[in-house]
Amino acid sequence: MTINFYNNNANNFFISTVDVDISSIQKIFLSYLEKGMHILDAGCGSGRDSRYFLKNGFVVSAFDASEALASRASEYIGQTVEVTSFQDFKTNHCYDAIWACASLLHVPGPELSSVFDNLSRHLKKGGIFYCSFKYGNTDVESQGRYFTNADEDRINNFIHETSLFIKKLWISDDVRSERSNEKWLNVILFKK
Repeated sequence: MTINFYNNNANNFFISTVDVDISSIQKIFLSYLEKGMHILDAGCGSGRDSRYFLKNGFVVSAFDASEALASRASEYIGQTVEVTSFQDFKTNHCYDAIWACASLLHVPGPELSSVFDNLSRHLKKGGIFYCSFKYGNTDVESQGRYFTNADEDRINNFIHETSLFIKKLWISDDVRSERSNEKWLNVILFKK
């Protein structure tokens, strides 16, 4: 359902997200890294964040489950974006960091623990993992998309049986003026 939404609305989604300024969150994430480190942008959407990281001296690999969005993101960042899901992602590479901004929220709640486990297998020991969810404790369907919301308890449950632990957690307002009433849970995880 969600992948079909993004395949059918890729251009509109690209236009509505590519210029959204989340540099304050990106800077917090990058403060844990050194230039030249390799970041996996998991569920990269428009490629906005991949492009920001590339421009700031990082190596980036990216994937998205939507073929149409991956195509747009590839053009935007000037390199190939792999088409795969969180559940099916596989690589022989280990990354210094994983960035999953407003993307894991499309994974059904019961599958999130295994998705965190799968992604963290491709993260170096001591690596950084950023993720964000709409703040809440319910799962909802809206306008052709599935959303898993998360609060402090849910994120702890999702990562409980993984090698990840919470380093920093904070709640922020949505930066888009038309959604200023929405709250986001931002989490910096470390791999043990």
